[in-house]
Amino acid sequence: MSRNDEIATRLEEFADLLEAQGVEYKPNAYRRAAENIRDHPEAIEQLAATGQDAVEAIDRVGEAIASKVIEYVETGSIKELEELREELPVDMAGLTAVEGVGPKTVGALYEVLSITTLDELEAAAEAGEIQEISGFGAKTESNILENIPFARQSQERERLGDARPVADQLLSYIRGRSAVETAEVAGSIRRWKDTIGDIDVLVASDDGKAVVEAFTDWDGADAVIEAGESKSSVRADGVRVDLRVVVPEEYGAALQYFTGSKAHNVHLRNVAIDRGLKLNEYGVFDVSDVPDDEDSQRAGVRLGGETEAEMYGALDMPVIPPEIREDTGEIDAALAGDLPELVAVEDIRGDCHTHSDRSDGRYTIREMVDAAADRGYEFHCVTDHASGPGIVSGVGLSDDDLRELIATIEQLNEDRDIEVLAGVETNITADGGVSTGDDVLAELDIVVASPHTALEGETEAVTDRICQVIEHPEVDVIGHPTGRLINSREGLDLDFVQIAEHAATHETALEVNSNPARLDLHGEAVRAAIDAGAPISINTDAHGPGSLEYVRYGVYTARRGWTEASDVINCLSPDELRSFLD
Repeated sequence: MSRNDEIATRLEEFADLLEAQGVEYKPNAYRRAAENIRDHPEAIEQLAATGQDAVEAIDRVGEAIASKVIEYVETGSIKELEELREELPVDMAGLTAVEGVGPKTVGALYEVLSITTLDELEAAAEAGEIQEISGFGAKTESNILENIPFARQSQERERLGDARPVADQLLSYIRGRSAVETAEVAGSIRRWKDTIGDIDVLVASDDGKAVVEAFTDWDGADAVIEAGESKSSVRADGVRVDLRVVVPEEYGAALQYFTGSKAHNVHLRNVAIDRGLKLNEYGVFDVSDVPDDEDSQRAGVRLGGETEAEMYGALDMPVIPPEIREDTGEIDAALAGDLPELVAVEDIRGDCHTHSDRSDGRYTIREMVDAAADRGYEFHCVTDHASGPGIVSGVGLSDDDLRELIATIEQLNEDRDIEVLAGVETNITADGGVSTGDDVLAELDIVVASPHTALEGETEAVTDRICQVIEHPEVDVIGHPTGRLINSREGLDLDFVQIAEHAATHETALEVNSNPARLDLHGEAVRAAIDAGAPISINTDAHGPGSLEYVRYGVYTARRGWTEASDVINCLSPDELRSFLD
């Protein structure tokens, strides 16, 4: 979190606590100041170091708020905020996550029932205590109790794989409405982050009311949270979905702005400022002749905003792919003409990590291979689980079972256009070995080694353990390297730079596991691998034909790490893949 965000969050908390105590006017002033500080392109700590006048120069930041900003920068706290917290020691964020519970309600609940947490709120509602408070009643209490489960869920980020199908269904529906010119998701889901807070959908239309009506009539919506003239929110499959409608001529500007990330947008705005331009959610404008006291968002000569290409083009850049808009060098690369040509789903020519009913899959090898052929793949690797730690007894294959697998696949290759490779997913042991004998590993076409047990430990120790397996002469791919399960299990705390450098040295591929519950390696770790020159393998870990569809999650996760097709062994021809494996 940047210091701008940090201070803005403190001011928003200040506003909530003031509102909870019944203070008028001031809460809105603090919220407006927080919003402008968060979006301000200059670092707030640098302005504070310059002096109070520099902080007050930010729109809606007056003398009193500026002094608190400087106090926080200099001391790490705001005395008045600490006093407010002591007076009202509540979990404001948790309580206000309940629909219908705002800061004023939180204040009343604390004053009468001393409620400070979501658990205490739930207990009070279940006991019938809330309806006894003046101004509340049984209906309010019932609504609070009904909305608490969703509030708990909303405080946790949703897995991309849970939210993206909901977004896809909505896009398919909304794009078919006559009032809609075009529509796209924005925010973290468009950047394909592994978890998201909610689903943001942006629509270009001259009839916002009609779009909102269509949106709230969507069959996929479980409940309507709010509906306005150009904005609306619903719940769908447990996820909050926020719709925003803009006029077509400003759609590209809004899409760029609301896609983020915030750091990317701030950097981009600074590039614009250096050129005498203004970049915002309404367009890109030449403001060289605009008076300094003109604060209209649309002031200046409009240079574009209908498409993202116009927004970036005004800064002499190609459109930067959404997946890498994280301010990690992409803007400088775009200005220099050095953006990577990111890998695409269409570049994938086969899957290097799949399972059949020989181990814990649900379909035969023939069924899995046929499904891969139907996707147009040129090769398919069968890598059923080996016996060993982390595998349910009786499911993993012994060395003899693996030799039978090799014979089966040799026969299968006689009558298939798609090339099938015999492999194994062997288990990384706690001491840095693998659970399959070296002799049979040497007979297989491909060996994936994955951690399934001992998923805790100090960074140095677990990193050394994975590096030891990377060095194994028969290991071709390290499968789901951390062993994490998103929102369920953190997995190994690896030194990704060291892992990447080791993999590059030994020409061992690091997997981007496409299963939405894993997405392992994640984007930042993939970037370390790419920077080190380590090969990447994008695999679905499919246990059935339908899971082959997961490949898009792996591809977009790899794109977040700046991966090109030339970095990915799945983009090789069968002959090239065998050459790599040999």
